[in-house]
Amino acid sequence: MNARHLKNVSGRKTDILDCQWIQQLHTYGLLNASFRPPQEMVALRSLVRHREMLIQYRSAHIQHMQKALTVMNVRLTNVLSDITGVTGMKIIRAILAGERDPHVLARDRDPGCKKSETEIAKSLAGHYKPEQIFILQQAVELYDFYDRQVVACDAELEQLYQAFEPPEDPATPPPAPRTQKRRKNQASFDLAAALYRLNGIDLTQIDGLDALTLQKVLSETGTDMSRWPTVKHFASWLHLCPNNKITGGQVKQRGVQPTHNRASTALRVAAASLKHSDSALGAYFRRMRARLGAPAAITATAHKLARTIYFMCKKRQPYLDVGADYYEREHRERVIRNLNRQAARLGFRLEPAIPPPVSAVS
Repeated sequence: MNARHLKNVSGRKTDILDCQWIQQLHTYGLLNASFRPPQEMVALRSLVRHREMLIQYRSAHIQHMQKALTVMNVRLTNVLSDITGVTGMKIIRAILAGERDPHVLARDRDPGCKKSETEIAKSLAGHYKPEQIFILQQAVELYDFYDRQVVACDAELEQLYQAFEPPEDPATPPPAPRTQKRRKNQASFDLAAALYRLNGIDLTQIDGLDALTLQKVLSETGTDMSRWPTVKHFASWLHLCPNNKITGGQVKQRGVQPTHNRASTALRVAAASLKHSDSALGAYFRRMRARLGAPAAITATAHKLARTIYFMCKKRQPYLDVGADYYEREHRERVIRNLNRQAARLGFRLEPAIPPPVSAVS
């Protein structure tokens, strides 16, 4: 039951009377049920949420490692963007093993690191205090523990994906096998192929949506879009559309309703990543940002991403990106048509500007 459907019921404000009234409405079938995905998607959702919680706990211990190094005046963050990378963890583990010479520690530099050994050694000339070394050691142990827990959670997720029946008539070809190096926080298995088993559609073709983001969205919504009659119902459930409060024919409040929906949050993060994308969605985001500002542009682009997922899952059609140039050209033609229509309504006619003649060079 959705409690929002009962908030405007007059009277019956005590708990006992309210429970009796809700029970009576339920017996008459007058209550709308809240959305709940199928049982197998509920299990997937629980593991995805648990994995996200483990990553949050692990990131807290990264901050503890950074604080311990900063107190010891070991400015490793000045030369490394991520201390949990290959170079950073080698140096930290060498410090815990008893090494204190900055030049010896700098030799653990990975060949792919942009900073030289000399620059790294300058940032390692600190005061190695015993109490901070102890704090650093416990932070590293907790980081390793949660890292193992994330890997174990990925193994459980992989088994859960294998339980889904593969699609008999896939709508799109399967995603290409992953060839790039796995980035931080990414799944330890081929997540794109696992998501493809759900409904036979490669949703990673959508610009801005990677496999990890799609896992967050689909674990909350499922792949059966028939639960929402229209795409507007789907966008409303995600709280990605305006919630105009109207009383007496007057709009009292506008704007998108705040929400803690995880799918909506994931779509907003994906929309923000399209800022420099050379795609139709990227051009749409930049146009909305110029008109409405960044927050409204993120919501509008997230709404478009939600609509794309809805139609791809419901109509089982592949995604086709027309490109930023095509989008800008179509937008220009649409603006010109509107201007011509408005000018004709006012009794005028638009004419293209004649470029000024080029003066001859004397």
